[in-house]
Amino acid sequence: MNNWNQFLLAQGARSADGGEAAIADFGNALSVAHLQDGFVAPVTDQGLIAVNGDDAASFLHAQLTNDVEHLNQEQVRLAGYCTPKGRLLASFLMWRNDTTVYLQLARDLQAPVQKRLQMFVLRAKAKLHDASDDLANQVVLGLGGRQASTLLAQWFDSLPATPFSKVDNSMGTLLRVADAFGGARYQWLTSVENALAVWPTLAATLAKGGNDAWRLSEIHAGVPQITQATQEQFVPQMVNFELLGGVNFKKGCYPGQEIVARSQYLGKLKRRTTLVSIDSTEARAGSELFASSDPTQPCGMIVNAAPNGGGGVDALVEMKLAAIEEGAAAGAVRLGSTEGAPLRLLAMPYVLDALDL
Repeated sequence: MNNWNQFLLAQGARSADGGEAAIADFGNALSVAHLQDGFVAPVTDQGLIAVNGDDAASFLHAQLTNDVEHLNQEQVRLAGYCTPKGRLLASFLMWRNDTTVYLQLARDLQAPVQKRLQMFVLRAKAKLHDASDDLANQVVLGLGGRQASTLLAQWFDSLPATPFSKVDNSMGTLLRVADAFGGARYQWLTSVENALAVWPTLAATLAKGGNDAWRLSEIHAGVPQITQATQEQFVPQMVNFELLGGVNFKKGCYPGQEIVARSQYLGKLKRRTTLVSIDSTEARAGSELFASSDPTQPCGMIVNAAPNGGGGVDALVEMKLAAIEEGAAAGAVRLGSTEGAPLRLLAMPYVLDALDL
């Protein structure tokens, strides 16, 4: 266990499963009200792949759903990595520094995804390595809410002005990700030394959470993440990835590109991902959902879920558009079976257009 995680546990952090890569909270699951007011969350369930070399961008450009070649050092983007059938193997938060492109993904997928990408490097001048323990990335802090920006200004002369942008200084890399509740959210990647220095100030003002709190904020921002439980379940549009700027339909080919493009322009399925609340602690990524109108087969699946501080979970769920409409009626869509806990639809932070998928 590294010094940072030892420090967190000494500060009262609790591990979700007894392992150092699963800091859940500091005694209480944070609620939406906590997230809105201001929170800080050590994020320990994310992996980080660094791809460096002269051909790093062009290599990844040919593998991922988004434009990598024109990604500059002030931008942050989402991107997907698909099978030849267009199903997502992983979702990334992506940025670059000089000739290095960073891909953040679920930690439980890092090793196999990194190995798979490495297989396709061939003669490209690109090298991949696990960057999670590099000095500049030893600690990831998630921050958001009304008070977060004011505190961050103590260490950054200027903050990223818009969602999906970044700044760098001697204190680390500050990524602004998708807003939630009308306010900015950030990921701060820095060294253990820097994190230990700033933590007392942050913790004195902000509510303290962990991976669950950060995931809850991502869910309310409408940003899905593919994990081991949901690999190869969705084409990008099923999880709203093109609505979030994670798919570039003008770039060149990549694995699954034909299927993704065909789904966009011709349309085969009618599915989207939406935000719900479920009064059950059993709800988790990969759990199936059932509609009362057709109890014999699943109508959807949970993409991500996190405790909401009220005894249940809030979740992003991928469902048939008809089931989403049906779900507006109380109890029409339920967890696990038509006898399971009902889903309650919440307002999404962006519009779900009527794309036929």
